[in-house]
Amino acid sequence: MAVDYATLKKGGFMRQKQKNNFSLRIRVVGGTLTAKQLAVVSEVAETYGKGYVHLTSRQGVEIPFIKLEQIDEVKDALAKGGVVPGVCGPRVRTVTACQGAAVCPSGCIDTYALAQELDARYFGHDLPHKFKFGVTGCQNNCLKAEENDVGIKGAIRVNWIPDACIQCGVCVKACRTEAITLEDGKITVDESKCNYCGRCTKSCPTSAYEETHGYIVSFGGTFGNHVHKGNVIIPFIEDHDKLMKVCDAAIDFFADHANAGERFKFTIDRVGADKFEQAIREAYENE
Repeated sequence: MAVDYATLKKGGFMRQKQKNNFSLRIRVVGGTLTAKQLAVVSEVAETYGKGYVHLTSRQGVEIPFIKLEQIDEVKDALAKGGVVPGVCGPRVRTVTACQGAAVCPSGCIDTYALAQELDARYFGHDLPHKFKFGVTGCQNNCLKAEENDVGIKGAIRVNWIPDACIQCGVCVKACRTEAITLEDGKITVDESKCNYCGRCTKSCPTSAYEETHGYIVSFGGTFGNHVHKGNVIIPFIEDHDKLMKVCDAAIDFFADHANAGERFKFTIDRVGADKFEQAIREAYENE
């Protein structure tokens, strides 16, 4: 009987050089697996593979040397421990994320919760080519958001509160873009220089800044044969629903305009950056 390699690949089983051997990609949302899930992955690797796993650059876990005739057994064994295969091919891949505000002092947003939401909304959605989301918590950019088709970066917009300020100057020193100045007892924030990193408000000993948490979204990043840093269209998105709308608009634009086998960045280039920007702005502004 002929082997349906396309279906196997869609289900996370990638062909190896070795005949009838597959490397199984695990669905790791936001870079997080429980200890129980890790134990199950370990057991499957020992029983059905060669006793090791491969950790990918996108927080993935892959189990090599799964035999063709044991694929169903492997899926059943993983399912008992709550482990789900990932996907390959032309579709939305598993969403990656750093640890974010739940763990990291620099984090501006709950990256894992957002990764889970994006994964539930888009994972496995068929498209003309692969499509990647990456979520990073702040301007330290540990997840390298701009390498993704849609990259989301946590951000904080600040507003100085004069009555709470003691003019210590800590925020001025903390600011890496020289957006904050202190003159004659008054703080000034130059928004043209501010990158919404939040270091000022995080360092302030008297909470002298109002905080608006939000997102910086980039589009069309690639990393591979062609390297391109994703472009930001709207400098700061504070509303969660608007974030989802622009993500929907990006997916829809790609689905409607891309040629088969064409990455998102090249679809934008071919159709026109102005047309794509219009679609994103309309999604953002539409109530």
